[in-house]
Amino acid sequence: MSAGAIVLGTSTDGLGFARLDADGAIAERGTIADDDLAAFVGHTDTTRWIWSDTAHWYPRLLAAGVRVARCRDLRLCHAILRESALVGAPEAVRAATPWDAAGEPEGDAAPALFALSVESGPRGVPHDLDAALAEEARQRAAVRSAAEHGRLELLCAAESAGALVAAEMRAAGLPWDVAEHERILEEVLGPRPAGGGTPERMATLARDIRTHLGDAQATLDAPAKLLRSLHRIGVPAQSTSKWELARYEHPVVAPLLEYKRLSRLLTANGWAWLDEWVADGRFRPVYVPAGVVTGRWASSGGGALQIPRMLRRAVRADEGWTFVVADVAQLEPRVLAGMSNDLALARAAHGRDLYAGIVDSGTVATRAEAKVAMLGAMYGATTGESGRLVPRLRRAYPRAMRLVDDAARTGEQGGVVSTWLGRSCPAPSQRWARAQRQAAGETGTSAERDRARREAGDRGRFTRNFVVQGTAAEWALAWLGEVRSRLAALDAVPAPEAAPRSGPALGSRPHLAFFLHDELIVHTPLRHADAAASIVREAAASAGRLLFGGFPIDFPLDLKVAETAAKE
Repeated sequence: MSAGAIVLGTSTDGLGFARLDADGAIAERGTIADDDLAAFVGHTDTTRWIWSDTAHWYPRLLAAGVRVARCRDLRLCHAILRESALVGAPEAVRAATPWDAAGEPEGDAAPALFALSVESGPRGVPHDLDAALAEEARQRAAVRSAAEHGRLELLCAAESAGALVAAEMRAAGLPWDVAEHERILEEVLGPRPAGGGTPERMATLARDIRTHLGDAQATLDAPAKLLRSLHRIGVPAQSTSKWELARYEHPVVAPLLEYKRLSRLLTANGWAWLDEWVADGRFRPVYVPAGVVTGRWASSGGGALQIPRMLRRAVRADEGWTFVVADVAQLEPRVLAGMSNDLALARAAHGRDLYAGIVDSGTVATRAEAKVAMLGAMYGATTGESGRLVPRLRRAYPRAMRLVDDAARTGEQGGVVSTWLGRSCPAPSQRWARAQRQAAGETGTSAERDRARREAGDRGRFTRNFVVQGTAAEWALAWLGEVRSRLAALDAVPAPEAAPRSGPALGSRPHLAFFLHDELIVHTPLRHADAAASIVREAAASAGRLLFGGFPIDFPLDLKVAETAAKE
């Protein structure tokens, strides 16, 4: 780590700090009073703060109006180094179990790509100074033992920067127009019912559905009971999903689909959600960096990663401020081109819609086919349209397809794959490995062999997409970190132009207000709108160069400057 880094932690006398030299040796050690933390951090020159967990330390600094430029989040970096196949000597990090922030998956063929890797937020890690110093030393040694330690160091830096962004976005909040949200709810659901009852339009639909079901007492919100009611009237649906229900022509289907749509809105973002999650014109969700096994973010409550399209009209900038809303087109296929060094795929993507470029190359006939084929290649679809089209991609883009095919093969064989910067997927569970051995042995039954093949295929599909989705998450972290750093360099606006509801640390400058995988929203004073938009664009190009050097893959943005986040 860089010279001048300072480790923070608790001590018997309150709070302690240790300044490290370039080799990680302690150059200075001291204590500070708990009440003096913000002043100490705000007035101390250092290249990086090192602490146990950004979510533990940073919010109190932000509340006091103090931002830090860089940090090392030991909890997040521990999780990376514990699993990374690039680390040559991981034993010490793996033995430091108090730093394991989430349990390892057990019993599944492959962890879900989009599921939280923790059940209810990360468990607590040690916050005392001596524990932090010991963990810093273990991590330093682990990184140095890696053959490509530069990649791992970059990943840890990006992950830590992401943790700073997450804390800052929660502190600043996403500007939210409560009146507009309520208007939308009344427009869609009807007036707010007294005492939390069923809204008018849902009640009307429920009566229509029960009439078609011939059962005035039919339960509509319990899938198993609803299926039985549907079967009794000749609708043999196997589930209550909208795709399954839409297959059947029956008068009950249309009102039932509409009821389910309104029910989702009421449950996920209705009046109760508004009361709980929006205060003082701000939505402040709890972001969970690396909450997904691939490194993608998750959220703990509030549904920050699932804001319905219709409610984006309620995301409204403060007076005198505006939004820069940007999302990158076809992030994962572009990342795949960079990872695989596939020049043909990069040419298809350059300066245009990647799927249109695949069509123009003559690989497939339509954009829809190009999208189906590419998603099939990255997610391991082998049947239907994907199964028919993916072989065409293999001929046109052999390097890219070889990368994901090799990742799938490694997973099927029980191996571990890694992202571009070195985040590795979990090893298969012991149960998975036992099942594979049992099926391959002389006593393995036909049923066991079939099950083992299915589970091997599941893991292959997991590892196939892990390398791409995880590297896309790394690109996004690099984008976020660069945007954050450059926005912080813009001049603060005078008090009359500030946004006090965004807090003392962020209310006078453009700042990140929202992030979702491949989309971000910057809340900016009007005077800085053009500069902020340029920063967001330039940072996307910078993130591509940081990961893939001079390889000619671009990351074009759909960007707008507007007072709301509504999508056309």
